[in-house]
Amino acid sequence: MAIFSKTCEYAMRAVFYVAQRSHEGYKVGSKEIAEHINSPEPFLAKILQKLSREGLIQSAKGPNGGFYFDAASLNRPLADIVTAVDGNEIFIGCGLGLSYCSESNPCPLHEDFKKIRNRITRMLNNTTIGKFNMGLIKEKFTLNK
Repeated sequence: MAIFSKTCEYAMRAVFYVAQRSHEGYKVGSKEIAEHINSPEPFLAKILQKLSREGLIQSAKGPNGGFYFDAASLNRPLADIVTAVDGNEIFIGCGLGLSYCSESNPCPLHEDFKKIRNRITRMLNNTTIGKFNMGLIKEKFTLNK
């Protein structure tokens, strides 16, 4: 079961891969990223362009170009990736997907789902890209299914 859209999953895995390779001193192209995170390259290329426009990753053109991270980007929370790709629905949305659900007009799952949603929000806001990057560098985590 996934809580993120497929687009968001690819975006997060791509960000982690780019951060890891940047730590090693490399800039990487979309083809390499796609191969290492099991993503279709054309779809991933669009995601990477969006992340670059949002300032989550940097890109350079030319023969030595590619995607990379600067040190400041490693301090950004995972929530920034989710918001850039999927918007803020995961942070405010209804568990049943109802548009009218609110505190004054709750759906049957409202109170229980709100607790779960708040925990996910805290985790995404309190966990930086750099934290996961260190886990990848130390080989505690994997990006490949």
